[in-house]
Amino acid sequence: MTPPGDPDVSILVVSYDTAELTTRCLDAIPAAAPASTTEVIVIDNASTDGSAARLRARHPCATIVANADNIGFARAVNQAARLATAPLLLLLNPDTVARPGSIDAIVAFARDHPGHGIYGGRTLDPDGRLDPRSCWGQQSLWSLVCFATMADAARRGSRVFDPESLGGWPRDTVREVGMVTGCFLLVERTAWRRLDGFDERFFMYGEDADLSLRARRAGYRPIITPAAEVVHLGAGSPIRSDHKTLLLLTARATILRHRWSPLRSRLGIGLLLAGVAFRSAAVRLDARRRPGRRPWPEAWRQRRVWAAGYPSAPSEVTS
Repeated sequence: MTPPGDPDVSILVVSYDTAELTTRCLDAIPAAAPASTTEVIVIDNASTDGSAARLRARHPCATIVANADNIGFARAVNQAARLATAPLLLLLNPDTVARPGSIDAIVAFARDHPGHGIYGGRTLDPDGRLDPRSCWGQQSLWSLVCFATMADAARRGSRVFDPESLGGWPRDTVREVGMVTGCFLLVERTAWRRLDGFDERFFMYGEDADLSLRARRAGYRPIITPAAEVVHLGAGSPIRSDHKTLLLLTARATILRHRWSPLRSRLGIGLLLAGVAFRSAAVRLDARRRPGRRPWPEAWRQRRVWAAGYPSAPSEVTS
């Protein structure tokens, strides 16, 4: 990592009880950006595993901020962005390991293709196989119809019936996409400021989809380059699957309520509810044959909570 100066890219990492993972993430940055001047800013959301002290000792050139409370992902990224000085901001999950040259590649791609606003790369699992979650299609009335009827589950990966997965595209070509995932997302500072960063009502999940949606409406075109690859370990969150499902549904409902017209919002929320109801019923019918904890019945019980979306977030940050 490069000492303060005139950085090409500011790398923003949010950690929460991920000392080992965040250390690996930061260790990989020099090899991932040998030709770029970088500054690294880590916001630690009140970890209990000594993350901040460990990172300060191992990476003295990085800026490490230890928050007194867990303020959520979106607010922490905005906090880091306010400290950043480079014209490009790179969001990097603590459970990612950037491959050699990958940060240089995405920085060069953004410079060669200005104006897209948001840039993503290609994520791999720890075995080197494609992890397609670097990007998605935006949710639409049609994708919600597919969710409500469970057509997306029956035809997983279908370009028609599972449109948010973007079909079988292996993320191996340059392509404009509906949204870039926040685990590896480069954004032009001018675009970030114009969009006013992440919407802080999103505590966790959905803030990247919301940012990409607002970017597209502002005339930007989020885009993916396969030249930039990171390994996504997928181990950065201690959240149980049922709670994660509730957060994801809350994020979807928040976008519908705040970014869609009133009529489309009501239709979208109804389709979300229908999809959860059918999945909950299917799990109950299948419980004897395949016992085990699955998230949909709990999501149905909590439907009034998540369907209301996230409440407005407070504006001040305690650090």
